[in-house]
Amino acid sequence: MKTREVMIINQGLEDEMEVWGYQPCLWKRVLVGVGAVCSGGLLLLLLYWLPEWGVKGTCTHTSLRDAHTLLLRTTDEFKQWFRAKVHVMSAPGKRPFDCLDLQSTAQLPNGDKDHGISAVREEHHGAFRQLFQIHSFTHHSTKYYWNDVIQNFELYKGLEDVKVSCASIHSDHSPGLSKTLQDYRRSFFGENEIAVRVPSLFKLLIKEVLNPFYIFQLFSVILWSAEDYYYYATAIVFMSMISIATSLYTIKKQYVMLHDMVAAHSVVRVSVCRGNIEQAMSTDLVPGDVIIIPTNGMVMPCDAVLVHGTCIVNESMLTGQSVPVTKTSLPSSGEEAASSFNMEEHKRHTLFCGTHVIQTRFYAGELVEAVVVRTGFSTEKGQLVRSILHPKPTDFKLYHDAYLFLLCLVGVAGIGFVYTIILSIMNKVPAKTIIIESLDIITITVPPALPAAMTAGIVYAQRRLKRVGIFCISPQRINMCGQLNLVCFDKTGTLTEDGLDLWGVQTAEGGRFSPPEADAAKESLVNTVFVACMATCHSLTKIEGELSGDPLDLKMFSATGWILEEPTEEETALHNPIMPTVVRPPKPSVPEANQNNPTTHNMSCEIGIVRQFPFSSTLQRMSVVIRRLGEKHMNAYLKGAPEVVASLCKPHTVPQSFTETLETYTRQGFRVIALAHRQLESKLSWHKVQSLSRNLIETNMEFLGLIIMQNKIKEETAGVLLELRQANIRTLMVTGDNMLTAISVARDCGMVRAHEKVIIADAVPPKDFHPARITWNYTENPAQTNNGNQTVEINLEHGVYDKRVTQQEPSYHFAVTGRAFAVITEYFPQLVQKLVLRATVFARMAPDQKTQLVEVLQSINYTVGMCGDGANDCGALKRAHSGISLSELEASVASPFTSTTSNISCVPNLIREGRAALITSFCVFKFMALYSIIQYLSVTLLYSILSNLGDFQFLFIDIAIILIIAFTMSLNPAWKELVWHRPPSSLISGRLLCSVLTQILTCLVFQVLAFLLVRQQSWYETWTPQSDACNVSSSSLSLSRNVTSPHDHKNIKNYENTTLFYVSSFQYLAVAIIFSKGKPFRQPSYKNWPFMLSCIGLYTFVLLIMLYPVPAIDSFLEIVCVPHDWRVTLVIIVIVNAAVSFMLEILILDIILRRLVFRCNLGATRPTEPLSADTPQEANDRWGSSFLSWLFCRRNKPPRACYMHLALELLDDADWPPRPSTVTYASDLPSHISGPL
Repeated sequence: MKTREVMIINQGLEDEMEVWGYQPCLWKRVLVGVGAVCSGGLLLLLLYWLPEWGVKGTCTHTSLRDAHTLLLRTTDEFKQWFRAKVHVMSAPGKRPFDCLDLQSTAQLPNGDKDHGISAVREEHHGAFRQLFQIHSFTHHSTKYYWNDVIQNFELYKGLEDVKVSCASIHSDHSPGLSKTLQDYRRSFFGENEIAVRVPSLFKLLIKEVLNPFYIFQLFSVILWSAEDYYYYATAIVFMSMISIATSLYTIKKQYVMLHDMVAAHSVVRVSVCRGNIEQAMSTDLVPGDVIIIPTNGMVMPCDAVLVHGTCIVNESMLTGQSVPVTKTSLPSSGEEAASSFNMEEHKRHTLFCGTHVIQTRFYAGELVEAVVVRTGFSTEKGQLVRSILHPKPTDFKLYHDAYLFLLCLVGVAGIGFVYTIILSIMNKVPAKTIIIESLDIITITVPPALPAAMTAGIVYAQRRLKRVGIFCISPQRINMCGQLNLVCFDKTGTLTEDGLDLWGVQTAEGGRFSPPEADAAKESLVNTVFVACMATCHSLTKIEGELSGDPLDLKMFSATGWILEEPTEEETALHNPIMPTVVRPPKPSVPEANQNNPTTHNMSCEIGIVRQFPFSSTLQRMSVVIRRLGEKHMNAYLKGAPEVVASLCKPHTVPQSFTETLETYTRQGFRVIALAHRQLESKLSWHKVQSLSRNLIETNMEFLGLIIMQNKIKEETAGVLLELRQANIRTLMVTGDNMLTAISVARDCGMVRAHEKVIIADAVPPKDFHPARITWNYTENPAQTNNGNQTVEINLEHGVYDKRVTQQEPSYHFAVTGRAFAVITEYFPQLVQKLVLRATVFARMAPDQKTQLVEVLQSINYTVGMCGDGANDCGALKRAHSGISLSELEASVASPFTSTTSNISCVPNLIREGRAALITSFCVFKFMALYSIIQYLSVTLLYSILSNLGDFQFLFIDIAIILIIAFTMSLNPAWKELVWHRPPSSLISGRLLCSVLTQILTCLVFQVLAFLLVRQQSWYETWTPQSDACNVSSSSLSLSRNVTSPHDHKNIKNYENTTLFYVSSFQYLAVAIIFSKGKPFRQPSYKNWPFMLSCIGLYTFVLLIMLYPVPAIDSFLEIVCVPHDWRVTLVIIVIVNAAVSFMLEILILDIILRRLVFRCNLGATRPTEPLSADTPQEANDRWGSSFLSWLFCRRNKPPRACYMHLALELLDDADWPPRPSTVTYASDLPSHISGPL
């Protein structure tokens, strides 16, 4: 039975979609064919533009299982429609990881051989083998297969699909695949290739030409040709060809660049284990294959997990940072080995596609092996490329409103269409003329050059950004930058210097701290266990003789003065056990007199690093297993966050003053790292250590002491944050560092001011029948002041309240750790939005939590920017409205924007350019709308006397005036400073609509005035070639050209046409100057010299031909001769028109409405003085504001943005913020505050 079912694929993921099944329907296809013939192909175009109509118009609904065609719709806010064709393939199994030997009809997952994927039998090598018919479809470079168990299509990513444990990867997958199994899996996963197909120019041309915009232009050109407007039609065709050629060149270039970037290393020869080691092409790889990583490294052709050996990898392609990363083999035993393999959790063991393996380390006689996990577009690199090939539409109100505005213009055109038909019928105009002229009014009202003119401002902004070292891979997001009202910053390497300086070390002995030492390399420390831990517990390696690795590790190691030596390839081959990396103290550090001292001798010997457990941001620690030369037992050294390290140590070894000492350092902004060690059992062998879980080693440690690192704030940080604060842009810190260190840095850089309180929300999950709870701890203020008279700064940008916001509230900020954020998100969802509204410091945040935070901020209508170094911030950089990566790589695909400047000064630059580009878009849109309406008014008036503008008049207006002005008015650079208020985000806003409507009315009034006045003149008559109006005022003018002119069948030459042509030409220029605004978001127009020269040149030209007619120009433009007195009258009309337009725009809109009615955009609720302090002028302003707000129905209008509404609610909440040392229990909500501790 056919049911109207809808299923969800990729449920819960970013690319979640609804899917419906359809089958072809013969009678519907016949009807569509007839309709296509009758409509001249327009119906086919409509079905091409609207996939939903295309599928529903030619198919009937059916179940997904029986579908031939699928209709897909995204579940996000864009609701995009796609169609996909279902393909059928035959395979000996139903899923890629099925065991072929066990497949039989009796073992179908649901126990019914007829229900599900259809099966056939074929003879194979004398035996019958069952073949299954598997249905699949491809969408956005991803293939989905029908699963009969879940009755839906599913995506096969790779080895993770079977929830394989780390141990089973070693036991079941390390031998490799047979040729048969590999071929079978390739039928599902396809070739291991990120195939960026460069379309042929012909395909691109067809796709480009079928754009609705060009179809409309084609319609216009055909219409103009029917009217014999060949010159203008040719000009439009020429412009369209240039536009299409430019667009094709740009698109082709982008495809070629992306293809070259992907294909540079995508197809290589690799060594694969298939029983024996054999050479194969990387395109043949499938999940489960085992590849050999060569000694000299390679560029990874797939995502693979290391099962033997160690690799040094450069992951700059993914992260934007070229710091080498050490990848170790996947655990094969212990608790971690029993867990399911997950690429995110086990990324320290995973080699990602596109990353460069620089070096490998291995056992003697053993190879560095990796099991292929994902291939093709399923890899991390493949997903990045897919997001570039198929980006999400830009969610920006401007573009949505632009379409609505165009629909309004179409509505206006419709009115003109009906008016023209009625008028023509009344005047008994021939049917052909009625059709042509009525359709012509549509082509006049909808400006054909609008898209190109709108894009110009963004292109210019992109060029200006490139000049200041900011590269953009998503130009449409530049406009979004103009709306940013919150920016999240990473700390280390972003707000502070990338490198840390060693301030000192503080060792611990006998459960107490020794005095801090500034130099770890001094003789009394250099041979201690503490310094040995500093010298070994790192992930440094030598690349071409230079130490390379994490900057923190480099600083620590160089501070010890020790020397690192790595084994050569020959040394590794000679030894049966691992030839470890060796560190040793400098030779001069041991005086000759002490050579016989056994303790000193033992402590000064070489140390080999046997095993390394890399740093994990989740665990917040790293450790190594080492062995001293000559000793039988091994030691474990641990380094990490002090709280974590202390929790893994024996309690009696941790000094009692640990917490106080740590707070002392972190409050001063130091970054503190703790060290610990442990002697391992002597029975542990080298190979046994390789299989041990880190949890077994990282326990019962002995606390060694603290390393105190100084993380200096960059010089530019404080100034930039102050500039953003003054521009009403909120700033947050999102870091993986210690909470108190982060708070200290936030205070030092001005993110939290001296007089403001910081409340730490410390949340713990439920435990032992106790509910989850949040403890609110107030930190000590360095400078305590009376905060009673300070108000919270809430900028009600989308609404105005009549009452002044004068409620007094202390200024405060919340600080949250990653652990607390996770608990609050899960157990206190009601508090999340309240918390993030005033939270400024987020510490110990994992990478995925940074992304989650950005999503929460976006959910309360913040326009969020994210600035980070690209390492742990990739997800947040991509999720934010505007992600800025501080990287030296020009084309980092980790974020929309990449800055080559290594400090945050790029953020205000980007916002400035974004605001300028946004205002430019508004200016151009308003100008193009006015241009079409002005021309519409002129033509409509002329239609009333059965006249029109001439071909060359259209040509002069559209080419000489409109195109030149539209493209030069976009050249205004950004204003030099950020102002308090943001530009509007919507075209459908009060101020902008008032601006456009007042200008339309002004132009209408003066065109009608000129049209009626000319008909009232004493010399006025119906113009003929013999008309002699010029002699009324000047007998010297030659009329010979009028005598010899042929009769004008189209009635172009007449006094009304000439009058309206002159008036409208000046109107175009007037509105261009009025709308081309400068301060506060752009530089003044007089600094835009191309625009000024164009305006002056055009004004001069039109004024000259109006006052001093040139016969050749008059003949070309089909202008008739009018008396000089009327020309002077026209000059007066034009001047008065310009003056009225300027007065309306500047006085009424920019001063009265912006200041009083729409003052919400100026931050009406900035901290204010008491009402008694108002001056008479302020009182008048307030009275005027109240009256006009009432007049415009804006009185007591609530704010649109969720965060503003929430801020106003919290002003009246007496229990917010929670009082010091109170506890909120999950069961207490909504009356959430319990008594103090």
